[in-house]
Amino acid sequence: MIAVNNLSYFIGDRVLFDNASLHIKARDKIGLIGLNGTGKSTLLRLLNGDYQPNAGTVSKSKDCSIGYLDQDLLSYNTSDSILTVAMQAFKEACTLQRQIEETLSQLETNYQDSTVLKLTKLQEAFDRLEGYTIQAKAEEVLEGIGFQTSDLHTPLSNFSGGWRMRVILARLLLEKPDLLLLDEPTNHLDLPSIKWVEQYLQNYEGAVVVVSHDRQFLDQVAEIVVEVSQQKLVTYSGNYDFYLEEKALRSEIQNNAYINQQQKIKQSEQFINRFRAKASKARQVQSRIKSLDRMERIEEVSDTVAPVKFNFTFSQKSGRTVCELKNVTKSYGDNLILKNTSAVIERHDKIALIGANGKGKSTLLRIIAGNEDISGKSNLGYNVISSFYAQHQLEALDLELEILEELKQFGSGKSELELRNLLGCFLFTEDDVFKKIKVLSGGEKSRVALAKTLISESNFLLLDEPTNHLDIHSVQILIQALNQFKGTFIIVSHDRHFISQVANKIWYIEDHQLKSYPGTYQEYEYWQSKKPSSPAVSSTSPPAKQAKPKKSESKPKSNTNKLKKLAHQLSEIEEKIEYRESQKLLLEQKLSDPSVYSNPEALQESSEAFQKNDDELSRLNDQWEKIAGKLDAMG
Repeated sequence: MIAVNNLSYFIGDRVLFDNASLHIKARDKIGLIGLNGTGKSTLLRLLNGDYQPNAGTVSKSKDCSIGYLDQDLLSYNTSDSILTVAMQAFKEACTLQRQIEETLSQLETNYQDSTVLKLTKLQEAFDRLEGYTIQAKAEEVLEGIGFQTSDLHTPLSNFSGGWRMRVILARLLLEKPDLLLLDEPTNHLDLPSIKWVEQYLQNYEGAVVVVSHDRQFLDQVAEIVVEVSQQKLVTYSGNYDFYLEEKALRSEIQNNAYINQQQKIKQSEQFINRFRAKASKARQVQSRIKSLDRMERIEEVSDTVAPVKFNFTFSQKSGRTVCELKNVTKSYGDNLILKNTSAVIERHDKIALIGANGKGKSTLLRIIAGNEDISGKSNLGYNVISSFYAQHQLEALDLELEILEELKQFGSGKSELELRNLLGCFLFTEDDVFKKIKVLSGGEKSRVALAKTLISESNFLLLDEPTNHLDIHSVQILIQALNQFKGTFIIVSHDRHFISQVANKIWYIEDHQLKSYPGTYQEYEYWQSKKPSSPAVSSTSPPAKQAKPKKSESKPKSNTNKLKKLAHQLSEIEEKIEYRESQKLLLEQKLSDPSVYSNPEALQESSEAFQKNDDELSRLNDQWEKIAGKLDAMG
């Protein structure tokens, strides 16, 4: 259907593709992956004919139709209803429909047999095109990707860019071209809509090439993975999980071949250097030199997902209760979001807040952050330092500062090397860190704001769609970072792989109530698939036995000295805990020493010391909990 042969494409002096080839057959489902900046979106434009290659060819069969979804379509706007825009997919049927309406209008004032005959022919052609079902088809797709029935006759101009993109996606799906080119189609979809699009593409009769940072979406849709790597297009005949396994195997083979070749090169160079001056060895030396010149060098395998080289720490430990919501009600005019709902976030909770758009997920994060007026209470616990990442955080960036300066001025106390390491994780390498904020794209600004959030030393993170504008590599970096984070966080995300890797609790909003599933995303999905007749999960409202008596709003002056004393005690215990934790590491290292196991007396002594230290650490942690609880209650 489409053949890419020996493709080369340059942007200035930069080589994106060099002698790359790819063949797309009918019904192929291809996931196009690669690091940001390697040319994935450019390849889609080359396939669509928007760009022309510098060398090589992109050829397609004459009858091959292409539908292309890219982020530039966010700017598309019209006063037509979204149903009308979606139905533009049926151009011929819509043209016939207008002609039928015009012909019927003529018959009302001028009845003629020729006009009746014309109407009959138009209606027959319209019927052959299944014209009487096109509105139902358009409605089905629009509602599948998240629109309500009441939205269908609303002008497109009334919706935000993300929702407008959904309408364009709906129109493309309804057009059913031979080849769909989709650039990040899940960026503006919620979880139910992503699942709907997955199923639609699985059953799609044409070919699909999709660029996506959503691993699970790729796993569900792609049957072939094409990686843009080292200016080439490398094909793997399977989904994303297969790609990971196969790439690891290929990398191992390539690495072994690279090592063997390097050894041969080294031996040849040693021979050449040793016998270069000997006339009796001249022919052999020249043969070795020619052999090295002709040798096709094997590339060294590079680790594209290196471990995070950054210490995500915070200066103080929070109390056991990080946040408590009590009888929270929130609405925007007549739009009720939450009604008399309660919840508790405890230290070390890693919460993923999921569900359809419009249910109030981002609103709930703003409530917890203290940025929304509510009925009820939202209280942060003792020693809680929160940091909130959302798209509006971009407005807080200083446009005149360089990226590195912006992070330095944030006051985290991190060294320049630490900050550059973190920025490297978020795709700002080498001289990129000296770019001014004002020249960055929206996605780049988002990554800077996310980096600022992670260096804040907060012990409670609120992250609203943190994986937007990140490629798969950077999402994996973020997963590593959050798994190292020893505080508490709540995340709004539609990326299922991401939340399955970081969350130990799932929250969702149902019937204006906040509800919780006490487990991982995989467990939540399994529970949902079983559809129990009675709810297997309770509201996140704290149990009655945890309810605290209402306290006076004013604090007696006599409490001040008690607060100071308790705070001092807490500080002393924290120092002891730090010492005991450092001792625990030393004792663990000692116990892992093989020489200790060969000496029964030393082994017993080390084991007893470890147990004694562990008991003391447990006692200190219990003591810390009690004092922190008292401070929390008095505060």
